[in-house]
Amino acid sequence: MNNYTTEKIIRISKIALMAYISFFGLLVMYSNFTDYTTNYEYVAHVLSMDTTNNNERTTYRAITSPMLHHRIYWLIITLEVTYTVYCLVGTYHLYRKLHASACEFHEAKKFSIMGLLIGLFIYYVCLQVVGVEWFDMDRSQTWNAKDWARHIVDFMLPLLMYIALKIER
Repeated sequence: MNNYTTEKIIRISKIALMAYISFFGLLVMYSNFTDYTTNYEYVAHVLSMDTTNNNERTTYRAITSPMLHHRIYWLIITLEVTYTVYCLVGTYHLYRKLHASACEFHEAKKFSIMGLLIGLFIYYVCLQVVGVEWFDMDRSQTWNAKDWARHIVDFMLPLLMYIALKIER
């Protein structure tokens, strides 16, 4: 342990945290591909707004077309695959530059930062903003992922800040 400086441990922690969020992305991708029907059903219910308070002032927002449900779900899957690939590539680039100069290590963060931004788009913009604010997902007792998405954002946003900070010397 004496061979590890604080700087080295910080770099290792950034690589490890990116590996953790990449692993999460892989599990989400696996779930989407192996259990398409269940996850599709979730998306369809949220978009249809069929389990929220049927308020005429908001139900005009509902999307009831199964074709659009599938297309929107595939868009979400595509974004999740993209986020995961960027995070995996970012983790690899950080690992490759573990022993490089501070400038090279900092430049290796590009893919990680892009992956985390895409992840924040999915879990904050798509689920928390659009899902909750537009489709009233939080009013559903059955099809509500607001808290689940918030927990992911609560990990990703500080991780993005930590990764982006140039604290290595």
